[in-house]
Amino acid sequence: MSARPTDTIAAIATAPGRGGIGVVRVSGQGAAAVARGMLGRLPEARHATFAKFVAADGALIDHGIALWFEAPASYTGEHVLELHGHGGTAVLQAVLARCFELGARPARPGEFTERAFLNDRIDLAQAEAVADLIEATTTSAARSAMRSLDGEFSRHVHALEDALVNLRMFVEATLDFPEEDVEFLEQAGARNKLAEVMSALTALRERARCGAVLREGLTVVLAGAPNVGKSSLLNALAGEDRAIVTDIAGTTRDTLRELIAIDGVPVHVIDTAGLRETDDPVEQAGIARTRRELERAHAVVHLVDARSGFDAEAQAIDAALPAGLPRIRVFNKIDLSGEQAREDEHAGVLTVWLSVRVGEGLDLLRRALLDRVAWHGGAEDALAARTRHLHALDRAVEHLDMAARCIAGKVLQLDLFAEELRLAHRALGEITGEFTPDDLLGEIFSRFCIGK
Repeated sequence: MSARPTDTIAAIATAPGRGGIGVVRVSGQGAAAVARGMLGRLPEARHATFAKFVAADGALIDHGIALWFEAPASYTGEHVLELHGHGGTAVLQAVLARCFELGARPARPGEFTERAFLNDRIDLAQAEAVADLIEATTTSAARSAMRSLDGEFSRHVHALEDALVNLRMFVEATLDFPEEDVEFLEQAGARNKLAEVMSALTALRERARCGAVLREGLTVVLAGAPNVGKSSLLNALAGEDRAIVTDIAGTTRDTLRELIAIDGVPVHVIDTAGLRETDDPVEQAGIARTRRELERAHAVVHLVDARSGFDAEAQAIDAALPAGLPRIRVFNKIDLSGEQAREDEHAGVLTVWLSVRVGEGLDLLRRALLDRVAWHGGAEDALAARTRHLHALDRAVEHLDMAARCIAGKVLQLDLFAEELRLAHRALGEITGEFTPDDLLGEIFSRFCIGK
């Protein structure tokens, strides 16, 4: 773990640009000196105090509200001064420059939250939830991040760790008396306890997976031949004209991305160039980008003209889509083919009949998009999670699976059982930061905004 910092940092904590209010935040041992030098006094702790912010020569820089927090009862666990003044860029920079004159240094991105973690005010999962809350693009994502920031994710992880510690305690004791291993494990209920931990871990992983989807969003590529309605579908899902729509084949030359929300889930819908053989170098470049987007997508919507059906051209495009990529086949323009909006599934491919022009069947497609990526409506109890959290949970599940095999047969492998429990415990500890290396901490906090 990194050494506790001792210097004083300062930064503008509000978003860049003009605003009614701007905040400069100072944290560290020298925060009191900054307060006295700028305000002429140390404000009463945890009370909003109206004050003048003055320069070294006594000139007035700004006036506003000063908030003083004594360590350790602050966000960072250190002395913290917050200066709430007017939100103009120039005046905030002047206040910040005065803080530097009084001994503070510029804060690195995420350094305030990093200090909160290093001073045990929050754990690593909560620290990451701070950034997730700021970056949330939907209400469901914000609520998920708030649950993790409030410590719900960490409490579940700690509960699993406690259960593993209890189980490891019995196993370690059994290793000292190998002649009584079977009886000892039966009395301790080791198999049942392991099954309970596994069940709780699986449930937590599902909530974390839902939270990761809410945080990162799903990426869905619209693919198909030219003029089947991909751009029109993007516009319909977005609720506005974002893509140019014409009857001329090859109009879309580049990828166009639009963020929409379906049942609170962020979905990045990508309109792409129509897939076909062409001698146009610009269109060829667009088609190449289409194929790159397909490689990164969570799902693909393959649009087909309902009038021509799943013909040779559509079959060729379908065969060229990446193997294993969840797909939805959409027959568009049913208003011209005379069919009804509906959905069915054949040979593992979900098919939706709709008309983008009249808006019929679009709700069927929205539901199908979530079904294809195994979204089960878990937004209400999802926990904000990142890829590293999911990897840690996956490793913990793998180690517990191995642990179960070690005691499944008549011949018990207690030493291996104990080791797998230890590795599962360590994987869980990576989530909250108990076993996180310093280089990973640097990577995590460097992605935060300055002032947070």
